Amino acid sequence: MTPYDDVNAVLTLLSDGMTALLGKQLLGLYLTGSLTYGGFDPGSSDIDFLAVLSKVLSSEQLQAITAMHERIGKRVPRWAKRLEGSYITQEMIATKVRPGQARPYVNGGEIHHYRYGNEWTVNLYALQECGVALIGPEPSVMFPQVGIEDVRAASKHDLIDEWLPKLDDPEAFHRAGYDSDHLRAYAVLTMCRILHRAKHDGIASKRVASRWVKETYGKPWRILVEQAESWRHGETMATDQGVKDFIAFTAREIGMATN
Repeated sequence: MTPYDDVNAVLTLLSDGMTALLGKQLLGLYLTGSLTYGGFDPGSSDIDFLAVLSKVLSSEQLQAITAMHERIGKRVPRWAKRLEGSYITQEMIATKVRPGQARPYVNGGEIHHYRYGNEWTVNLYALQECGVALIGPEPSVMFPQVGIEDVRAASKHDLIDEWLPKLDDPEAFHRAGYDSDHLRAYAVLTMCRILHRAKHDGIASKRVASRWVKETYGKPWRILVEQAESWRHGETMATDQGVKDFIAFTAREIGMATN
């Protein structure tokens, strides 16, 4: 499935486990993220998946799915906290409109219930462009179609809703249960992709987007972007303020006021 034996082991355990637990309720399982559009780095990337179900998980099924993820983490410890994905229903993808209901979301080795934000549109676009069906029909058949202009609009809304509020939040990159250095590196690479997306069609990996930002804008962002590119779990990333300055720059560059 991928060039990485341990990743393949995780995906096999995931697909076999879901099939055994959910049967015909499982309509599709999709690989997405950097494993599908390039730029995957075993030292910093996650394994991203999306499961589509015919109906919501019962409380008993959710317990069984939670136990399945715990077993996968024990079998392949390296990925115990870096397997990230959602369990959504067919109803949620009837249209491209962002669903209002929460879905089980796996991240950091735990399952939460979150509503989608503006990433919904970006995720749909990535699936239709690069997603890989592990179980079920091809993404072009399963998911509604979105255009690049939808994605650009979602990116702007994401800046407004998610990122600009962090400029005045002293705890923006200090959340319980999360690695602050990881959050800062993720923020920088996300800004690179927003900047790249404003000028280009298609899906670009973080590596492609960050390289373009360095070539296009140079100083003063080159060092910050290089830190984010080379960051690995357990390492130190740039300061909060440096990252916030880059967020503000990104907003201004795509024509948004920051105050």
